[in-house]
Amino acid sequence: MTTRNSETTTLNTLIATLLDSVDGYTKSAQDIRDKNLGERFNARARERQAAVADLQACVARLGGNPEDDGTISGSAHRAFLNLKQAVAGNDDTAILNEVERGEDYLKEKFEAALQMDDLGPEARQAIQGAWDSVKSGHDEMSALKHRREGAEDYAERQTDAIEAREQEYASESDRERFRRDDEPLV
Repeated sequence: MTTRNSETTTLNTLIATLLDSVDGYTKSAQDIRDKNLGERFNARARERQAAVADLQACVARLGGNPEDDGTISGSAHRAFLNLKQAVAGNDDTAILNEVERGEDYLKEKFEAALQMDDLGPEARQAIQGAWDSVKSGHDEMSALKHRREGAEDYAERQTDAIEAREQEYASESDRERFRRDDEPLV
């Protein structure tokens, strides 16, 4: 059985990562133009904040000092997001891609914690409760990203088809314009 200190360290690591997630969703909700996605991001931020509170309560019950700040790497990730958004002009697709990338990272952290054999039942139960939010958020953002990619691919194919028809029409018009009056129409 692990020591309480090891359990609280694991829980606090997850709390810090979840706090990064809350910050990421909140910032993304402010920057995204798609209001529906903004509402989804805000809902996820609130859900993640509730998961943080549950994990913090568990740390306190185990006698530890609950984490109340994000990670250093989370701060670096947010700075990168800010730079990327400044360059990309707050492109909704780029924001959604970054959110989904963050979800992948968070999912990996929780999967690793759940694989630990030496967590006590209280810590494991708290992690499992937060995992439900993480898994749901990951799956939702992944689906949104892939649906958006599919829609963009479809739109690109449609644009290509329209351009091809326009070029074909232009070629026919050019031939028609340059046809001599005495030439057959065939």
